[in-house]
Amino acid sequence: MPLKKVLLAKPRGFCAGVDRAIDVVSMALRLFNAPVYVRKEIVHNKHVISSLAAKGAIFVDELDEVPAGAVAIFSAHGVSPEVRARATAKNLKVIDATCPLVTKVHMEALRYAREGRTIILVGHAGHDEVVGTMGEVPGQIRLVGTAEEAEAIQVPDPERVAVITQTTLGVEDANVIIDVLRRRFPNLMTPTSDDICYATQNRQTAVKVLAEEASLVLVLGSDNSSNSRRLREVAEGAGAKAFLIEDASEIDPGWLEGVECVAITAGASAPEYLVQQVLAYFRKMGVEQVEEVATVEEKVTFLLPPELSREMVKHGLPG
Repeated sequence: MPLKKVLLAKPRGFCAGVDRAIDVVSMALRLFNAPVYVRKEIVHNKHVISSLAAKGAIFVDELDEVPAGAVAIFSAHGVSPEVRARATAKNLKVIDATCPLVTKVHMEALRYAREGRTIILVGHAGHDEVVGTMGEVPGQIRLVGTAEEAEAIQVPDPERVAVITQTTLGVEDANVIIDVLRRRFPNLMTPTSDDICYATQNRQTAVKVLAEEASLVLVLGSDNSSNSRRLREVAEGAGAKAFLIEDASEIDPGWLEGVECVAITAGASAPEYLVQQVLAYFRKMGVEQVEEVATVEEKVTFLLPPELSREMVKHGLPG
């Protein structure tokens, strides 16, 4: 059975937070010239990082590697107050590219802490976003990553517990964990609106729809991209074979044996040109039927960080 059809997920690829973060680095390079320093990966995608590095961005693990007084950009995943304090101590010119949806979670953590609640953060240990969020109120926040951990967690006062979540989780997996917490803590406080970001949810919904027709789903994204990994898991959960790939060079022809329809999507930090390269791979194989399947229209945009907008105005650019 030769491959006959390719489905393209819509929405796919860059979300508003990633677009904004990449624009922040590009604009900082334009305003201040190279080098500018970026703490951690601005977004979790190897191709994006390589492209920005080629323009003069220097990616560092910690601010210790940044010269005093230099321009330093915080990644889209957010940072703890401790990191901000270190930046101030080194007199760094900070531009904060934290995604506004991540900032929302930080603000929730601070509010719940002021109310004297134990905060349970649902997320993946070691992820940059989780590290930053936990750093906001380290004495009052506990991390759970599975339903089993949610069953076992102990808190000082079961009547005063709140839950927040990493923004890039699998929606269904997070709901399972939160259901356990609601059962164990009937007075559990939850945010007024969902912490899992709109783009993560929309891309997972689109993949579910595609997996109903496609027996193979290819997800463009880096392995350290949480939302990209969740897309692969969602596709598998919907019954399709699924693989997470950096680019077209990682496609294994063996995956296509017996496959008539393949679906392509991309994580929120994967550029569209990678999708087009994969599409070109299949067109070269002779596939002519390509269909874009739209599940929801995204119209979200975010303003640039105010400190960058002010610099743009100073330089005579629209801010």
